[in-house]
Amino acid sequence: MTHALALAGHGRYEDPWHDGAAIAHRVALLLAEDGIETTIRGTLPAALDDIAPDLVIVASGRGRPDADFDGTDDDWVPFHDRLASLVRSGVPVLALHQATNTFLDSSTWGSILGGRWVEGASWHPPLGPATFRVVDPSHAVTTGLGTVEAQDERYLSLDVSPDVHVLVVAEHDGAQHPVVWVGPGPGRVVYDALGHDVRSYDSPSRVELLRREVRWLLSR
Repeated sequence: MTHALALAGHGRYEDPWHDGAAIAHRVALLLAEDGIETTIRGTLPAALDDIAPDLVIVASGRGRPDADFDGTDDDWVPFHDRLASLVRSGVPVLALHQATNTFLDSSTWGSILGGRWVEGASWHPPLGPATFRVVDPSHAVTTGLGTVEAQDERYLSLDVSPDVHVLVVAEHDGAQHPVVWVGPGPGRVVYDALGHDVRSYDSPSRVELLRREVRWLLSR
């Protein structure tokens, strides 16, 4: 059976705005319908030990580093090295919503993902009914979708690398803002800025987008 690992934000990677555990659980239920078994682990230093996943899902954000609680930046180097090693070995990654604002102490995560939330520049309008538009209908993830609608946030003004392949945008004041893209990798990496909370996954078009992302990542 195909096995995914979902990293739910904890400690230094748990922000006060997103319920990473609930999101990881909802995604795990959806993946189970496609025959994919998911292990959910909090972002602890040993979260990547003793596991060889076929897919890594990141549902983590930015918390408060506390050396007395979960170690120093140096203590986390093996975790980030292990994640980078999995990516180099070909394990695909699906990074969700707040994942552009996580692993700030990693020397590799930003380049793997191809984008970052920038404090003071990136932002979003209030959560509510939102429409996201496909800009590459030829890609396997988005062909035939057109638009995606969900009760969600529209992330705007992310710092996006020119090396990414943009699939979906949010529009605001006449400007297009990338929100779903294929990252530089190496290997297959997708960033999906949708999914502020589980209400996003009540939308059939949003769920269809997620399913397509996972299937493409796994070469199904």
